[in-house]
Formats: sequence, C-alpha cells, structure tokens
Amino acid sequence: MTPLERAGLALLHRMDPERAHGLSLAALRAGLVPLPGPITSDRLATDLAGLALPNPVGLAAGYDKNAAALDPLARAGFGFVEVGAATPRPQPGNPRPRLFRLAEDRAAINRFGFNNEGMVAIGARLAARPGGAVVGLNLGANKDSADRAADFAAVLAHCGAHVDFATVNVSSPNTERLRDLQGRAALSALLAGVMAARAGLKRPIPVFLKIAPDLGDAEIDEIAGVALETGISGIVATNTTLARGELTSRHAGEAGGLSGAPLFARSTRVLARLSVATGGQLPLIGVGGVGSAEDAYAKIRAGASAVQLYTALVYGGLGLVAEILRGLDRLLARDGFANVSEAVGTGRDEWQ
Repeated sequence: MTPLERAGLALLHRMDPERAHGLSLAALRAGLVPLPGPITSDRLATDLAGLALPNPVGLAAGYDKNAAALDPLARAGFGFVEVGAATPRPQPGNPRPRLFRLAEDRAAINRFGFNNEGMVAIGARLAARPGGAVVGLNLGANKDSADRAADFAAVLAHCGAHVDFATVNVSSPNTERLRDLQGRAALSALLAGVMAARAGLKRPIPVFLKIAPDLGDAEIDEIAGVALETGISGIVATNTTLARGELTSRHAGEAGGLSGAPLFARSTRVLARLSVATGGQLPLIGVGGVGSAEDAYAKIRAGASAVQLYTALVYGGLGLVAEILRGLDRLLARDGFANVSEAVGTGRDEWQ
C-alpha cells in the first residue's frame, strides 16, 4: 500500500462507512486513486466459462452497485468486475445505518437490501462501458415484487446485451424470504426463466448462480443438481453469512450479512463441497474472506476457477489487488503449476 493510499484509507475510516463507500467511488471517478492497469502473466491468464480473463481475481458485486465507476475499476488490476445488484425498478433499500465496519475482525456487516438505481439507469451506463474489460452484472429482485423470479429474467433481458456475464443473486440475507428461492422447485423455475431470457439475447452470455454459505450438505448437493440440470454456466460460492461465530467488534450483534475474514472457512467449505457435488462439470467462483494471495490460492485449490473480493479492500485498499496477484503467481510457480487452471481442486480434500 502506498503512503497516499494509507492516508486515504485512514481518512475514510474516520467517516460513517456508507459515506466513506460513496467517497471512495467518487475518488475513483476523479482519478485520485493510482491504478496499475491490466495485471497478467502466463500463469495467471485463464478461462472462466468461455470468458478469457487476464487473471482469476475479480471484484465482487456490491461495491459499484450502480455501475458508476466502470472505467477506473477496469484499470484497477482485476481480471473481471461485477457490478450491481440491479433490480427492475429503483429502490432505496433498508433504513440507515446499514453498513458496519468490524475492524478488529477485518470484516463488515451490511443490510443494504438491494439499494440501487434500477435496471434502466444501470443498463445505460453498462452500454457505455469501457472496452477490453470483462464486466458482469449481479441480478436482483425488488423487495415488493409480486413475482421475484420474473425480476431476475427482466433485468437480464434489459441489460444482457451490455455485459459479459450475469449472476443470479438468490442468496442475499437482506431481502425477506429471498433465500427461499434456493429450494429445488423454486430455483429450477427461476433459472428456467433466466435461461429463457438469455436465449433471447443476440449474444448469449454465461449465467452464474450465487448461493449462501449457510447451507447444509444436502442443500448444497440439491443446488448442484439443479445447476447441472438447468444448464447454467457456473456457481458463485458464497454470499454473506447470517452466522457470527467469535467476533470481537462492538458491531458483532448487528443484523445483516457478515463478510470478510470470518467468512473464509465457512465459504471455502461450501466451495469444496460444491466442487465434489458438481464433479468438475461447472466452473466455480470462490468468494468470502479473500484478503491475501494465500487466501486466493486456498480457494482455487478448494475448487474455484476464479475468486472475488470486496471487504478486504476496505482494509487493504485497491493496491491489495496487485499484491494478491503477484503473490498468487509466486505460489503457483513454487508448486510447479504452469497455469492457475492446473491448481483448481488440488486441495479440495483438505476442506472435506
């Protein structure tokens, strides 16, 4: 981390977390944050469901909800960027305060509730996105929708022409009963609608499913079966957790989804279980607690073809992306892998 970035983070951490979030996006758009540009190597370049990535480390959805900083984020070193979640109609989300830093635990709790400007505004920005970057959209449903399953398909139909992939988010804990859509019957019907919307696009794109970490083995196996049956392109494991565990921050009791370092083990176990359940037939994206090269490498060895991060940037800044990628390249070289794809799943048994 540069001295400038360290000073900037210290200033942001003195502010309300949601205000700091907005200011960090503004600083990006204003060109105040140093950006390394594309980071790649022969070992890091990889394929994800047909997407050619310069490296396997992406930005998770939730940071740039409204696709407001696509150009700088495309130059921040990520192999791919996911924006959103987007819902058909704009919605304000849950009342504030709804974002909490747990600095002692290198974690965060949020209960945003899919606050976003809606698919029309977000789609317009995606249509003007920078070339050369791999950009995806997280699909959501309006809180008061009469047909939440249809919302996901509607957002894809409206925005799909302007993105490289889409993620169906049925795992946010902050929209009441949304996670109920992870059951076999509801999930099968929802994904069938999304895949029908994808078939209507001039350029079919990969569709991923993002699942919760708070699932038992039987539920994970069931989701894997539905994913294989419906023909989606991969699974993102995982979203935030409702579990708490041993946290030391005074905010530990806040309602919402917990992300960051405490989520790492739980989400990686789900990832490894999915790797077994899908038999390597679907690429997996590992999310949850990635804050170092070692974390990213562990996710990959547990079965992930790529990883995403977000909360770790709150504590390590955007410079963390390049640090993780340099370290990951060294770890792959140390263990004799010519490419990151060769390492996928090689440590899966450690998480069983």
